[in-house]
Order: sequence, then C-alpha cells, then structure tokens
Amino acid sequence: MTRNIGLPIKESKKKIEENEKNNPFNGTLSIRGKIFEGIVINAKANGTVVIQKESPIYFKKFKRFGRSKNKIHAHVPSNINVEEGDYVIAAECRPISKSVSFVVVEVRT
Repeated sequence: MTRNIGLPIKESKKKIEENEKNNPFNGTLSIRGKIFEGIVINAKANGTVVIQKESPIYFKKFKRFGRSKNKIHAHVPSNINVEEGDYVIAAECRPISKSVSFVVVEVRT
C-alpha cells in the first residue's frame, strides 16, 4: 500500500521495496517546498540522477527573454525507473546527502 504524498501524480506500477526509508511513497521521507519539472541528463549513479531545469528570464533592457539552465541532483526511489532523456517531476525533501535535496516523484512521457 502506498502513502498519499499530497501531490496529484499517477501511481507507479513497479513493486516497492520494503523498509526503504528514503521513499516518499512507503518510507519516512516527507515532501515539502519546491516542485519542478525537468529532463534527466545523467542517470549513471546508483539511486541518483541529474535533472536539468530550463526557465525563461526576462531582460527589461532588451525587452526579450533569455534562457536559464539549472542542474539539480535528485534521489530515485526503488519503485520508479528513470533513464536519460526522461521528463520527470521532482519535489524537495530533507537533505539526503551533500548535494541531494530532491526526490523524483513521477516520470512523464
């Protein structure tokens, strides 16, 4: 049985591992703060991915928009399968390691 994390997301079909504390669906990891969408650019590490988020910036002087890119490290729970190039939704959580403070919640196609 999965726990309600307070976000309108689709439930994963993959089986959840027992006693995984860094899982928002059946562990003790709580979701709070920012939620963003991005593309996975690196999925080589075990249980961690790098997500690139793009956001437009308006330059008042030139009256034009520019591009801004941010890279964010996110934890991948055991019940979510993520590959490079996937479009994912990540939510903020407590710090899991030095650079990881987000967790992947859903994979969109």
